[in-house]
Amino acid sequence: MSVLKSFIAGEWLGETPARPLPSAINGDIVAHTHQEPIDFAKAVEYGRTTGVKNLLAMDFQERALALKAMALYLQEHKQELYALSHHTGATKRDSAIDIDGGFGTLFSYASMGRRELPSGNVVHEGPVMPLGKENHFAGTHILVPRGGVAVHINAFNFPVWGMLEKFAPTFLAGMPCIVKPATATSYVTEAAVRLMQASGALPEGALQLIIGGTGDLLDHLREQDVVTFTGSASTALKLRSHPNILARSIPFNAEADSLNCAILAPDVTPDHEEFDLFIKEVVREMTVKAGQKCTAVRRILVPTAQLEAVADRLKQQLSKVVAGDPAVDGVRMGALASLDQCADVKAAIDRLKESCECLLGGTGDFQPLGDGCDRGAFLEPHLLLCRNPEQEGGAHDIEAFGPVATLMPYDTLEQAVAIAAKGKGSLVTTLSTRDPAIAGQLVPMLAAYHGRLHVLDAQAAKESTGHGSPLPMLKHGGPGRAGGGEELGGIRAVCHYLQRTAVQGSPTMLAAITGEYVRGAKVIETEVHPFRRYFEDLQINESLLTHRRTVTEADIVNFGCLSGDHFYMHFDEIAARNSQFRERIAHGYFVLSAAAGLFVSPGEGPVLANYGLDNLRFITPVPIGDTIQARLTCKRKIDQGRTSPDGHPQGVVVWDVEVRNQKDELVASYDILTLVAKRPQ
Repeated sequence: MSVLKSFIAGEWLGETPARPLPSAINGDIVAHTHQEPIDFAKAVEYGRTTGVKNLLAMDFQERALALKAMALYLQEHKQELYALSHHTGATKRDSAIDIDGGFGTLFSYASMGRRELPSGNVVHEGPVMPLGKENHFAGTHILVPRGGVAVHINAFNFPVWGMLEKFAPTFLAGMPCIVKPATATSYVTEAAVRLMQASGALPEGALQLIIGGTGDLLDHLREQDVVTFTGSASTALKLRSHPNILARSIPFNAEADSLNCAILAPDVTPDHEEFDLFIKEVVREMTVKAGQKCTAVRRILVPTAQLEAVADRLKQQLSKVVAGDPAVDGVRMGALASLDQCADVKAAIDRLKESCECLLGGTGDFQPLGDGCDRGAFLEPHLLLCRNPEQEGGAHDIEAFGPVATLMPYDTLEQAVAIAAKGKGSLVTTLSTRDPAIAGQLVPMLAAYHGRLHVLDAQAAKESTGHGSPLPMLKHGGPGRAGGGEELGGIRAVCHYLQRTAVQGSPTMLAAITGEYVRGAKVIETEVHPFRRYFEDLQINESLLTHRRTVTEADIVNFGCLSGDHFYMHFDEIAARNSQFRERIAHGYFVLSAAAGLFVSPGEGPVLANYGLDNLRFITPVPIGDTIQARLTCKRKIDQGRTSPDGHPQGVVVWDVEVRNQKDELVASYDILTLVAKRPQ
């Protein structure tokens, strides 16, 4: 019988079997936890030393590449994880959400890191704000690695995705992780960690794994560490209140219970496509992962006039759901993760029945398909009805973490919002409506109590990922009962694991600190045009002050004819005289083009392409007769490890452009992004 091992301080620990972990399908023992104690002080210290050292020997870009390598390796070996995931009661579709969704999150963060994070380990969170009249003193913010460890305590329902959605941003931030999966399904997490180790892309000390309890782990944490938790609200409160967490103000992020809603708007009737979409969404959320998702629909709010129609349709569709061993053809819903979990859900259903009617389930004739399934953790879908949803308690407080949901009628939109709010905060709510006015009215009202709002209509349904699918680029988390935490949400999640610090000083010093040009800093001017330098040779602050150009009426007329832009401010003398500018002015985009003509080096060279323009502002109008001059400065270099289509290495350079007039007034300001070749080998 296999014994799961913890991965602590670079070594696999565990030989002696302890707690047996049965299959949710038939009760057969899949693995055992280990008896050997874990030295948590050693684990934490190893993360702070070896882990931090090795992660910070890489920069954001290199860590993003490592995430991609790990994702590719997991993708190649995912069948190993699928085979184990079957024992958790997961169907193939359920496993895809967990496993493919897990390495998909790695891919997403690898891509976001490459696009949005700099080379190096300092993120400049601008803008730079002048703090003096002459711009000798300024301030800005930087984000830097914390130098501590992140402890991730995860739930049983997603043993792979649950780990990786926290690991990806933490790893990008340069913070080593100590992962503690829920014991019941930890055999899948252990297998995933072994694959990540085998990928060769995981630096030593970047990831440690705890099988079993956390012991005195939290006692050894310090101010620079972080704790995240996914699970029950009661456990979250216990962990959040740990004396060491409180005494040291250690950041604590929780995702807890969530009584998520699906709301059918009054404009939708059984004759509309949105009605069918609503029913389909609720049924899916009740049965995928056997309802064991923190985002699953628990409360179904419908207009009183549609209550009977919705109830009948849900009962009809849920009665068709075939539960059993996912290996059996035709099975659409698997088991709960464990017998203990099944018992907990049944107990919650009994408590719900004290204030709700049971419309479907619990009749005693449920028979899951498959050999040995009578010993498994199976439960049929349960649909309940709360006729007085304005009362406190009941389905507003009790979460049956399984294929269970409660219908609730409402009469007005305001009442629907109030009923939804009785859940005291949730991760997600779906609103199904055909009317944009209803969406515009309800969504701002609902947003105060819900972390994500999914508006479902016929158009969205063509591509919608659904109510229950957190996406890497969007926030996952919710207020109040849902934990008050925040995960995912793009690069914002990486920033949760970085220290944000205000920095004050001269522009020159701020440029040195942030690793990018700050206006007012000392520039580097040479006889070599910056566009003639290869990526490696180009220096931050390297700058070119161009020759001058006087804008003529012919320039304005020619540009207007070429572009087709004959806006009156450029051509109508009388109208322009009556405007705020009092005279005709040049097109903003002419100024932009003229500036390029001033600073571009026309000959063949290392600059390969201009592929973007950011932060464009037209500040001072340019009338006929004004003389403009541009300054081009290397602002930022990002080595993304890219190559051109013909295989030549290249990097990204961001250039700061200032265009000024003869009075030294800023006329236009923007950043241009270029691909720049690296020096030939």
